[in-house]
Amino acid sequence: MLIVLAKAHVGKDALEPARAAIADMVAASNAEDGCIAYAFTQDVLDPGVLHIVEKWQDDAALAAHFATPHMASFSAAIADLDFTISEAMKFHTDAGAPLM
Repeated sequence: MLIVLAKAHVGKDALEPARAAIADMVAASNAEDGCIAYAFTQDVLDPGVLHIVEKWQDDAALAAHFATPHMASFSAAIADLDFTISEAMKFHTDAGAPLM
């Protein structure tokens, strides 16, 4: 399994115009084969920071994700906005275990 952790910096006037593209991206990504979970969250201490958390079955599923039409649509939708993915890391892991 893969965990992807990414961070985006979004200008104060860019979040609202990006919101529909983010929602479409999350819904379409969660529907992909091989996607276990996909979410954007807004940082509670810095509203200009979004955290992207993804879980994928394997490298092939993640590679397929990058080739999807909704990935291209999302990239096009944020291209002219003050929206920068500043960090993205993938981690190979096992399925994990409950903390509680």
